[in-house]
Amino acid sequence: MAMFDLPVMTEKERKTATRFRNDLLDHGFLMIQFSVYARPCVNFEQLDKHIRTIKELVPEAGNVRLLYITDEQWGKSVTVIGPNYKQGKRALDAKVSEQVEFW
Repeated sequence: MAMFDLPVMTEKERKTATRFRNDLLDHGFLMIQFSVYARPCVNFEQLDKHIRTIKELVPEAGNVRLLYITDEQWGKSVTVIGPNYKQGKRALDAKVSEQVEFW
């Protein structure tokens, strides 16, 4: 899971933040919340690969925290959504992909 704070006060900062979010999507992450993205990893080698990728992608003024949780922990998570919440492109109930379940 990648959680981040990026400056968005100027047009250049907003473009940089958008590029970072799109890069995460291009690398298989799902948007869980505005600044929280998650991606399944089937082993520690894959996890290390994505850590290296994030280190290359993070903007100069960015702050990214990466958190590893098991599929069991993810399965026990709870999402509470208010009745007027606009979901947009965020994953309502992000599931582990079938490819990961295969492993």
